[in-house]
Amino acid sequence: MSMGTKVMLMANSLSQFRPLTCVAAGNIYHGRLVPQPPDLIKWVRREGGFVHQGVKLTHQLNSSDGIGLMATEEIPKGSDLIVLPDHIPLKFGASEADSESGPYTSLVKLAQHIPEELWSMKLGLKLLQERAKKGSFWWPYISNLPETFTVPIFFQGEDIKNLQYAPILYQVNKRCRFLLEFDKLVKEELQNLKASDHPFSSQDVDASSLGWAMSAVSSRAFRLYGNKLPDGTHSNVPMMLPLIDMCNHSFCPNAEIAQEQDAPNGRMLVKVVAGTQIKQDDVLHLNYGNLSNDLFLLDYGFVISSNPYDCVELKYDSALLDAASMAAGISSPNFSSPTPWQQQILSLLNLDGGDPQSLKVSLGGSKVVEDRLLAALRVLLSNDEELVQKHDLDTLKSISVEAPLGISNEIAAFRTLIALCVIALGHFPTKIMEDEALLKQKVSASSELAIQFRIQKKSLIIDSMRDLTRRVKLLSSKQSLASQV
Repeated sequence: MSMGTKVMLMANSLSQFRPLTCVAAGNIYHGRLVPQPPDLIKWVRREGGFVHQGVKLTHQLNSSDGIGLMATEEIPKGSDLIVLPDHIPLKFGASEADSESGPYTSLVKLAQHIPEELWSMKLGLKLLQERAKKGSFWWPYISNLPETFTVPIFFQGEDIKNLQYAPILYQVNKRCRFLLEFDKLVKEELQNLKASDHPFSSQDVDASSLGWAMSAVSSRAFRLYGNKLPDGTHSNVPMMLPLIDMCNHSFCPNAEIAQEQDAPNGRMLVKVVAGTQIKQDDVLHLNYGNLSNDLFLLDYGFVISSNPYDCVELKYDSALLDAASMAAGISSPNFSSPTPWQQQILSLLNLDGGDPQSLKVSLGGSKVVEDRLLAALRVLLSNDEELVQKHDLDTLKSISVEAPLGISNEIAAFRTLIALCVIALGHFPTKIMEDEALLKQKVSASSELAIQFRIQKKSLIIDSMRDLTRRVKLLSSKQSLASQV
């Protein structure tokens, strides 16, 4: 079941006590929680933070939520752009933790049911608590947050199907199931609480509002150093950084996040510093991480064209590899029946079937093919145990080491990979030309995102095929020349 079937519209009230629900992604518009929220820059400065005089908030049509930060003047490299004292970031955990009862205790109990991989929901509970609280310290920040997010949990069911890519469909459905189940658990935990102990000021919380909070955190939170631990290190704490989180993403950012201790009190400051010379009218960019389009879409609600860190995920499956090698015209592969020495190497590559998670391999991106998959193909397509044993595992895994087991072996491995690409491409029900034709029509924002996502996956597979085909041609030329000598 998709979250799109569970979404309720926001009420028209403009007060802080707005129902904790969220509009659907199919109806995306770039609105804040309130039409005219408080001035966030003034609030940060009033609370002891610093914002460079040449930085302003601006609406950006190409931004995932319609707002960003821009330079109104030239700013030298190394300049502080934003500085937040440690009481401004929103974190899960505060002085309330000392209390043995009350709203914070109820929040902690709810958080105990959240798996670590969905850490954004834990901080999302704190965000919902502050959104519901009258006179919350963070209300000037929260009121500036988007009313809706473009992440797939808010897609309508058809648009989720339009992603056409099994790994992300699995993740979207997993998150939707969690939210629906967590919704029931929250209702059970809160139904008999007295008003003074209610973590959300007695407001109803449903799967829609939980999804809004989780999306707000996943798309905006940073993992930074927190409190100092007994061993002298600092904890790694997810936190929401007001104003800073309005910087857009780039793999070539002009700004970067830094942390330093404030000398007078020893508390941690979070800063954004100009990483390059910033020109007037430049939009401020941070690097959110070298992530695949799966994570950018799931957590941030956008897709990056020609993302160098994107890849296509496959399951290491002997039957699939047998089919690919046969389609490539490779005779007598050992994928389904490896010899004991080959099986031993598969075990070293963690591809022996022990852990299902370890069987995930990838194609595309900067590596073209995941090194474990390449090593497995080279080894299983070789019958020369003595030659294989002459090389260490790193050599067998490296695509930059040309043909360690011979040119014929390398060509067979690459042709098998090309056939794998063909099989992967065949799992998409539409072709790129059909997708591009759909984009020229008037489609919803979520449909457009889904189509853009699958176009990028298909393009990546095609690029990988071209790269591998080029390598096969070069190797075949060398093999031909060698035979003529």
